[in-house]
Amino acid sequence: MAGGGTGEGAHREARRIGERVQALRTGQRLTQRQLAEPKYTAAYVSTVEAGKARASETALRYFAVKLGTTYDQLTTGVPAGLRAELREGLASASDLMAGPSGSRAEPLLAGLIERAGHHGVPDLESQLRVALGHCLLRRGALAEGRAQFERAQGLVADEPLPRQVPAVRGLATAHQLEGDVRFACYLLEKTIDELNAQGLPDPEALMLLYATVITPYMDLGAHERAAKAAVLALDLAPRVSDPVAVAGLHRSVARTLIAGGRYDDAETYLAKAQELYRRRDIHSELAQCHWMRGYLHTQHGRLAEAEDELRTAREMLRTTGGSFYAAQVEVELADVRRRRGHDSDAEQLLNTLLEGLGPGHGAVHAAAAHRLLGLIHQERGEDGAAERHYKEAIPLQEEAEVSGDLADTSRLLGDLLHAQGRTEEAIAVYRRGLARLSRPGTVTLGPAPTPPPLHPMARAPER
Repeated sequence: MAGGGTGEGAHREARRIGERVQALRTGQRLTQRQLAEPKYTAAYVSTVEAGKARASETALRYFAVKLGTTYDQLTTGVPAGLRAELREGLASASDLMAGPSGSRAEPLLAGLIERAGHHGVPDLESQLRVALGHCLLRRGALAEGRAQFERAQGLVADEPLPRQVPAVRGLATAHQLEGDVRFACYLLEKTIDELNAQGLPDPEALMLLYATVITPYMDLGAHERAAKAAVLALDLAPRVSDPVAVAGLHRSVARTLIAGGRYDDAETYLAKAQELYRRRDIHSELAQCHWMRGYLHTQHGRLAEAEDELRTAREMLRTTGGSFYAAQVEVELADVRRRRGHDSDAEQLLNTLLEGLGPGHGAVHAAAAHRLLGLIHQERGEDGAAERHYKEAIPLQEEAEVSGDLADTSRLLGDLLHAQGRTEEAIAVYRRGLARLSRPGTVTLGPAPTPPPLHPMARAPER
């Protein structure tokens, strides 16, 4: 029998199928008799179209042939070939996002989402909304992007958890960029634990979650936990067939190694990711590698090379529609310009950036911009302006709960106040920064996610 179930649910399904049969028949100007004969009667077609009879699978397959459609379209309402068209459209949008025409992906995805929603294809609509969400994040429409990820997750809420992972990852990234870094960690850790409890049903989904959680961990200053997540992700990598996903992991691992001062090892992982992105012409991800390489050069004191890499990353991000990420790169570019003695250039760049960054919209990078402006003014002896910018940075860092950055800015402001003889104010600022570091849960973030149940463990290189 077509469909299934009992009671009202079965009656609703029968009515929907009948409506589809009738719409296709009248659209082709066939009579009920013409559709029915020679195997069935016009009366039978009439009862099917009225939803009074549950047509058999054999009958629906017969009607589908005469109507020039498929059994699946009659039973689900999805036109023949639509799923393939939506998948092809998603692939085209992904290619646009990866290349220099990234801004063209958004209208394409919007049209595909409308078609998927109209014809009731929730799984593909979810995938399309995830892709659109990333487009929106890249150009700085953070709330709109978060809404797309929320809708994407809702569409597959009844599906197995691995199918929800793309939406969860996007949602966590949106919260991180908005400044709610701790909640981003919570979303990812919760999903990791739920997946592990299921006995490793999808190694790739789990690896992607571990790789994604590295960045918010680093933002929070939880470097040990970030390094542990990197090791666990690398354990899973041999079980993952998608080389692009593994390349993204290598880029994340490089960040943990840079934080640990292991620059040569970081360079190795970064080179692996960069080579794959270059071969596949994935400009958007290649830009992220240039960004990280610029940061790596900065840590080595190779400032000219760092500036070249950061400028390359910025331009590639702009051309692929990643204007918001390009703005984040400019914060680091401003720092390099300051270190190279071009503080006026850095100041102008940072002031321009702050017009588009702030609470709920890149709070972490807005705070970094204010901190840099404070350093520039302090180095000029303009203590009042420096104090003002440090005080702008601190509440942004408190909101985002980036405790390491907050402690550093509090130290800078406290030292500035102490040098002016404002000892009590300095002590209050020091305490403000330290209070976040010592608050319960700040360092541990609660129980760590459980390791994946690998047998045997495919160990990563010794750290």
